Amino acid sequence: MNAPISWSTAWRIARRDLNGRFRGLRLLLVCLFLGTGALAAIGTLTGAIEQELEGRGQELLGGDLEVEIWQRDLSEAEKAALSEYGEISGGTRLQAMASTADNAAPVELKAIDNKWPLYGKFTLEDGTEAGAPTGNDAWLAQGAMDRLDIKVGDSFTIGTATLRAAGIIGTEPDRLSEGFQLGPTILVAVDIPQKAGLVEPGALYESKYRIAFDNSARDPGDVEEEIEERFPNSGFDYRSRDRASPGADRFVSRMGEFLTLVGLAALVIAGIGIGGGVSSYLEARRSSIATLKVLGASSRDIARIYALQIGSAALVGSLMGLAAGVLVTPALAAALDGLLPVETGFVFEPVALLVAGAYGLLVATVFAATPILRARRFPPMALMRARIVPLSRDARALGWVLGGLIGIVLLALLTANQPLLSGGFLLGAAVVLGLLALLGVGIRKLAGAVKRPKNPLIRNALANLHRPGASTGALVTALGFGLSAFVLLAAIQSSINGNIDSRVPNEAPDYFVLDIPRDKSAEFDALIAADQPEAVIRKVPALRGAILAYGPADAPIRVAELEEIPDGAWPLRGERGLTYSSTLPIGNSLTEGEWWAENHTGDPLVSVDEEFAAAIDLKIGDTITIGILGVEKTATVANFRRIDWENMGFNFVLVFSENAIADAPHNLTATIDLPPGAPTGPLLRQMVQNFPSSSVIEIGQVLAEARTILSQVGLATFAAASVAVLAGLAVLIGAIAAARASRTYDTVVMRVLGASRRQVLIMQLAEYGILALTLAIVALGLGSGLAWLVITQLFEFDWLPNWGEILAVLGGGLAFVLIFALAGSIPLLRAKPAQALRAL
Repeated sequence: MNAPISWSTAWRIARRDLNGRFRGLRLLLVCLFLGTGALAAIGTLTGAIEQELEGRGQELLGGDLEVEIWQRDLSEAEKAALSEYGEISGGTRLQAMASTADNAAPVELKAIDNKWPLYGKFTLEDGTEAGAPTGNDAWLAQGAMDRLDIKVGDSFTIGTATLRAAGIIGTEPDRLSEGFQLGPTILVAVDIPQKAGLVEPGALYESKYRIAFDNSARDPGDVEEEIEERFPNSGFDYRSRDRASPGADRFVSRMGEFLTLVGLAALVIAGIGIGGGVSSYLEARRSSIATLKVLGASSRDIARIYALQIGSAALVGSLMGLAAGVLVTPALAAALDGLLPVETGFVFEPVALLVAGAYGLLVATVFAATPILRARRFPPMALMRARIVPLSRDARALGWVLGGLIGIVLLALLTANQPLLSGGFLLGAAVVLGLLALLGVGIRKLAGAVKRPKNPLIRNALANLHRPGASTGALVTALGFGLSAFVLLAAIQSSINGNIDSRVPNEAPDYFVLDIPRDKSAEFDALIAADQPEAVIRKVPALRGAILAYGPADAPIRVAELEEIPDGAWPLRGERGLTYSSTLPIGNSLTEGEWWAENHTGDPLVSVDEEFAAAIDLKIGDTITIGILGVEKTATVANFRRIDWENMGFNFVLVFSENAIADAPHNLTATIDLPPGAPTGPLLRQMVQNFPSSSVIEIGQVLAEARTILSQVGLATFAAASVAVLAGLAVLIGAIAAARASRTYDTVVMRVLGASRRQVLIMQLAEYGILALTLAIVALGLGSGLAWLVITQLFEFDWLPNWGEILAVLGGGLAFVLIFALAGSIPLLRAKPAQALRAL
């Protein structure tokens, strides 16, 4: 046996045979470019955002630890306790109405003391650095200036206080941590809410205190536990610098996970194209391989030469993808500017790029190993007869494939935020590939077993599906994944649109009104009736409280002692809205137990949302203890309710009997439905003038903002999933092109035997039509199943697909396949028989 040639010699031979424009390997380049580019962009963007959230945690939060409480200020003892850990800055957050003589607007009022901000810099629009406003001055967001139609220096009113617009907000360092707003921000001095009459007992406002630790080594979690031990029934909510913006963290995490799965899906689909592209490339090089073997090259030499060729192409494709991922990141960052903390310039995340490149090369190894090793061990004559006598498989490829798969799985598990999710996805992808491979075998066997049709064209089309050397398996895998990608994208997009339509209804109350004094309820009704006699008003009591304990009366579970909040038990986190009612709330239905009498005077009772009750294993007769303004109140569970969360009315997880919580200070909240076409401006101004301490929210603006947010999620999903679809299209095109190369011989023989061009085209269309229609059914189930997982498990939306749109998209995919198959068959008709036969 001759000694194998060196790697340098193998590279010299490989380089001479390798086309400078990678002709024959372009499908491999495109597939790796799409897959690694998607992963590079995703990893770079999410990594940059996560670093910003982590590195700027103190600035985004406004402190090292934040303590929140509803409907009251902290006591002097509580403030003193917080001061033991460092400097504190406190203030109030509440929904309010700002007005002038001609205009009114709901705003987010943020009252801050002179120590704000503890971290970061606050600047006005003109670049001036500032702090908390003083006296009756106020800093306004541009949106508030526009809604009130005022300019700097003008006056406006909030509650009973007259304020001056002293400047326009430029950079607000802790804006992201404040969460979703129902109006533009107005910053005022800490005493303004009290002067304006907005924080009377029962009013819905939130007190926030931030602590800047005097010892940077302090752990926020330890401080939180110490405060909780000193004030166990305070009802405090906490937020630390490590999770300055939980909403942004969740969004980035969920979208990052989804986008990473999209990138992996694109690479898995691309892998199919890589395998097909490499097989086609080696098939085209069969004469060169045979010549090398005749000249004495060993099987190992052949493997080295073509592994170097394909490896260099894979490296170039991966590097191009990485470069594209870095270049596209600024555009993605610009789209998120103002929503998430991310730099809009170029971002270089070496770890993300290394991971993306490793994925690309591992996928290339998995899918290219089999065709490379298949060609290495056959004698020259077998290679020269490969069009008639297909090459058999090489068992040694199994080791390379398994090694690559293990590498991909380990990389996914080590780099994923949720390893189980990524591992489950890869397992699912392997199952899908296996099912498609089995389906390909089944189609071949079925095509061979079915009764031969009388029509010779259909008979030949069926024969092409099961004859030796048929590319049915590759086509089934490529078409199955490609059509499934079409269905997946359509199902996700239409389901998100369905959630927009259902969760953000077109019909909703015209106004939500907060903090209506109970003693002025009749006056409020009279005001509305005088302006709009046909308006429908619904008022409910509104309180805030935290669940402190739940379970059997003799052995309640204290929430503070829970190591982890149960899944689905979100009402246990912090304070929630509470109400009481003598009747079952509109839009609710009893599922277990009975409602209490209208004038119930017995033991305090509570009605609980059935989903929450199931999450904490609550039973009828158990008790729930809540804390309202530092006072504990216990009620017995009387019944469970199913809540229609999609209506725009009042929905409360806990509804109490009146004697349970009515003695706590509180106000009323109302919804107002106006007759169609009724003007809203005059009534809004009257409510602001007559009820200055109340806050009026125009629902139309809230719905528009909610629709915009959900639409952005849908657009981001569409753009991300399009990467997988592009990879699927590339694979489809490559598979059809590879099959076309293998059909040249068949077409030439048929033409020599007298077949017309029309008959050849019909036969090609029949073959692809049979495959496409069969796989369309598979793709419908596969794609919609994956979309269901993404929508319900990852995004936690309802499954609301538009099947008409999905079928239309699937039909478009089928048309694309048939059109491209037809276009790919036309060059076959131009092949000159003599020239083609000499090339065999």
